[in-house]
Amino acid sequence: MNKTINIQKNLIIFGIPLLILILMFLITKSSLFQMNPDYLAIGITFDLLLTVPFIYFLLIRKTNIPKTTVVPFIILGVVLCSIILPSENQQYLNLFKTWILPIIELSVLSYVIYNVRKGIKSYKQKKDLSFDFFTTLKNTCYEILPKNVVIPVVTETAVFYYGFIYWKKRELKENEFSYHKDSGTITLLIAIIFIIAIETVVLHILLTKWSSLAAWILTFLSIYSGIQIFGFVKSMFKRPISIENNKLFLRYGIMNETTIELKKIDNIEISSKDIELNKETRKLSFLGDLESHNIIIHLKEENELIGLYGIKRGYKNLALYVDNKVEFKNRINNALQHRV
Repeated sequence: MNKTINIQKNLIIFGIPLLILILMFLITKSSLFQMNPDYLAIGITFDLLLTVPFIYFLLIRKTNIPKTTVVPFIILGVVLCSIILPSENQQYLNLFKTWILPIIELSVLSYVIYNVRKGIKSYKQKKDLSFDFFTTLKNTCYEILPKNVVIPVVTETAVFYYGFIYWKKRELKENEFSYHKDSGTITLLIAIIFIIAIETVVLHILLTKWSSLAAWILTFLSIYSGIQIFGFVKSMFKRPISIENNKLFLRYGIMNETTIELKKIDNIEISSKDIELNKETRKLSFLGDLESHNIIIHLKEENELIGLYGIKRGYKNLALYVDNKVEFKNRINNALQHRV
């Protein structure tokens, strides 16, 4: 019953604005528009850029849908106006894009930054929790952005933040453990960055002889890939594994992460033996068999591993590498004993 009601609400919330958008499109294709293009273009521009977002806002204002979802409707209106209106009738659209749209974009960005800062202050007030930028950003964006765009936005922002903004050395606390010092992963990823750089230069020179556009597209994609990997590498230094509030927070930079309640751990073993990876047994590292492990955690029930762009996979056994494996195991065992 509740599911049916929710479907009906969503049909109304999204259906009415979409019907108006379709109606505006049909009007531009009618003979009426051909007879009065100047006057109707003004009305269509006004409806697409202001009326539709305002109606959508009225429909969602008493729901849990983030108010910032009005912005995609504004952008959709801008795109639709640009497509369906003749260029000679886009003067008001151009004014909107020049003066109003940048203000909206800056307002949304300021709103996101404000909420992230609130999240940071909230973490600092909670002395029993370690601040983690990636988690704070993700929680904040889930409150103010559409759910389907949160993970891509958070991932791209985190890559830039860890890669180019966060340079301060991260000192480990007693309950935190590093996993990058002795595993060899950092060396491997840095080598990949250098390989990408060298191949990009060579391929750019070769492709330029065939197509300058193709050469620059490949170069841009290569530079983007290098920036992504660099951000991944830096995030491994800044997001350690931690044990707090009877939970084990396992992180592999921003590439993979999972949270395990200590009471759900069956046993933990120090082991580097080869294991078969399957639906029940996975590695914390996104490199899989390319990276060694020295810890295997066995759970009493299935848990969830969250990868890049929110990809989720189940597991009952998780293999990972921890620099101080003995202390890691002892601390977990001590925490489990104190629960008994």
